[in-house]
Amino acid sequence: MSDPETRGTVLVTGAAGFIGSHLCDRMLAEGYRVVGLDDLSTGRIANLAEARGYGKAFQFYNLDIRAEAMPAVFEKHRPELVMHLAAQSGVRPSVEDPAHDADVNVLGSLNLVRAAVGAETRKVVYAASGGTIYGEPRRLPVKETALSGSHPMSPYGVSKRVVHDYLLYFQRYHGLDFTSLALANVYGPRQDPHGEAGVIAIFGRRMGAGEAPQINGDGNQTRDYVYVDDVVDAFARASEGASGRLLNIGTGLETSVNHLFRLMAEITGFRGEPSFGPLPKGDLRRSCLAPALAERELGWKPWTQLEDGLRETVTWLKATA
Repeated sequence: MSDPETRGTVLVTGAAGFIGSHLCDRMLAEGYRVVGLDDLSTGRIANLAEARGYGKAFQFYNLDIRAEAMPAVFEKHRPELVMHLAAQSGVRPSVEDPAHDADVNVLGSLNLVRAAVGAETRKVVYAASGGTIYGEPRRLPVKETALSGSHPMSPYGVSKRVVHDYLLYFQRYHGLDFTSLALANVYGPRQDPHGEAGVIAIFGRRMGAGEAPQINGDGNQTRDYVYVDDVVDAFARASEGASGRLLNIGTGLETSVNHLFRLMAEITGFRGEPSFGPLPKGDLRRSCLAPALAERELGWKPWTQLEDGLRETVTWLKATA
């Protein structure tokens, strides 16, 4: 990577969100100027407190990625890099309203990418969804090669996959470099405990308050949980290298929801039992990502143990309750 004094501008979409705000902090600490975009539909200005402490090095726009003003923002700041995290990010809402999911995730991303081409942006690092783009995996942990011939089980997974394909097109015909990061189930401080996504934040808030959480399905379904700081490190590393690649960002380890409940109960001191509800449409039974390619391409690997990350998350939830 280049010297901090010579670093340019990074534009982060979804900047006020859970992962996006941590990414803004990281890029600012590395000496970049950061332009943050967020329509604040799910993001929170409070998440940007640290970023705003960098003064003029950080600028924020309350802007939807579908907005007609997007090219003007790119023309003004001419970002070298775009970190694209803004999305309709729920499986259940995508099942209920596929048109809205496609409007935000596909058309919004196209609006963003075309503005990036117009401003001669060097690279886009895209937050794909490792938990949905591969569909129900045949082998675990799933490798990136499984994308060929896969069938996502939700409109959200379809839209996330489609944008990766569009990025391949824009690289080939417009010279816009990119890397897609297929993220496992990201967790950590600043995750919304009231949203649909983020079972760890939801469990932590409820169990910390002495309330029984609900497990959807029988609880034997598995996920690959990766800590937010590790994910942000992958984005930072992807600013250079892994051109045109899709990389899994996960731990390669499966954790069942029932096992997660037991870990959280130990950390929070919760002594009750969970309730059980139906498994939502579009949810996978098992999900786990092989991270070996990311290590080869970026020198990245996860280093936060699940129990350590859970304790950090619970500490943050207690402090913000």
